[in-house]
Amino acid sequence: MTRWERILDRVLRGTSDANIAFTDLCGLLRHLGFDERIRGSHHIFTRIDVEEILNLQPKGVHAKAYQVRQVRNVLVKYRLAGEDDDSL
Repeated sequence: MTRWERILDRVLRGTSDANIAFTDLCGLLRHLGFDERIRGSHHIFTRIDVEEILNLQPKGVHAKAYQVRQVRNVLVKYRLAGEDDDSL
């Protein structure tokens, strides 16, 4: 299992939303084809085939739990997680 698969699995499981590293979440989104724009502490992620805009800010070294849930909802809605989201 690759690093990105492990991070994706943690995000999709939803059991540790408050313990996802901010850099890991941003890296996962970039790995999944999202474009990143940074304005101050705001990391804004967009993708052509995704209607929603993900606006993330760190809380220390971790991502905010509610923003991890937003990312999970987008990944599931647009089936960006590959075969893994079939099990949800």
